[in-house]
Amino acid sequence: MKPKVVLLATGGTIASRYDPALGRTVASQRAEDLLEALPQVGEVAEIEIENFATIPSFDMSVQFAYRLARRVNEVLSRADVAGLVVTHGTDTMEETSYLADLLLASEKPAVFTGAQRAHDDPQSDGPFNLLNAVRVAAAPTARGLGAVICFNGTIHAARDVTKLHASAVETFQSLEHGALGEVDGDKVIIHRRPTLRRQFRVDRLEERVELIRLTLGIDLTAMESAVDRDVAGIVIEAFGRGNAPTRLSELVRRASDLGIPVLITSRCAAGRVQPIYGGGGGGRDLADAGGIFVGDLKGPKARLLLMVLLSSAETKARIAEMMAALAP
Repeated sequence: MKPKVVLLATGGTIASRYDPALGRTVASQRAEDLLEALPQVGEVAEIEIENFATIPSFDMSVQFAYRLARRVNEVLSRADVAGLVVTHGTDTMEETSYLADLLLASEKPAVFTGAQRAHDDPQSDGPFNLLNAVRVAAAPTARGLGAVICFNGTIHAARDVTKLHASAVETFQSLEHGALGEVDGDKVIIHRRPTLRRQFRVDRLEERVELIRLTLGIDLTAMESAVDRDVAGIVIEAFGRGNAPTRLSELVRRASDLGIPVLITSRCAAGRVQPIYGGGGGGRDLADAGGIFVGDLKGPKARLLLMVLLSSAETKARIAEMMAALAP
């Protein structure tokens, strides 16, 4: 008997076609349409379809991603299901998959995939990616990996992966730690297993977390506004190893005194933050002001992790401890 894999469709480029009446490409295809061009998928697994949504990922909200993560858990809790595939737009796939990973309550594979080229493109990468994702979802060796992205024949941990190119099919890369594995023909090969994982159970998601990216000469109005509005948390994408204009140190201290956790990450594509430099706004100054450094975890994912920790009613001290464990 073939393993059962649930295909949870949400839209994205993989489900998009050019609409001549509108003069643009739009998400319009359902899961049934995606499988029509992929008859060989039935040789890999028994497929059950669920059309969760048909929207572009650039129009998804945090609450949408939270509802999707909860649905992933509900599907994987079924005894008859071996694994699950989520088709999703590439623009925010790395964020949605990471939130699903943080909330995942199952050892079964939860595999996200999509396409860089639309469904009606003669060179669409969607069918190839979808077939490989089903292979991973059906593979016993993929159990325990958490939520992953399978794209262009490569398997990536949701925590580590980043979309690097706006249009290339090899867009998803794990710069810091490398891919978890690959799909070679009908073989699913796992090279390593993720270690920086922990699962959380939350009944709601605290969304009031601001992400602020530093730029040359930034006036820090956004940071001042965030502190004044008493947001739940702030993530700063700082320069290099975790440095900022001197004025930011004062704002970090002010936020910290108000009980607002401030995470410090890097705006660089790779590398870890460390509290090394002084000078008023250096990393050491930010840490002394109460900033919490989060290693190589990038801003968008640090924001989601902070949302989950705040939703778990963690204290600021406990949040710092958890960040040290999950983003050393």
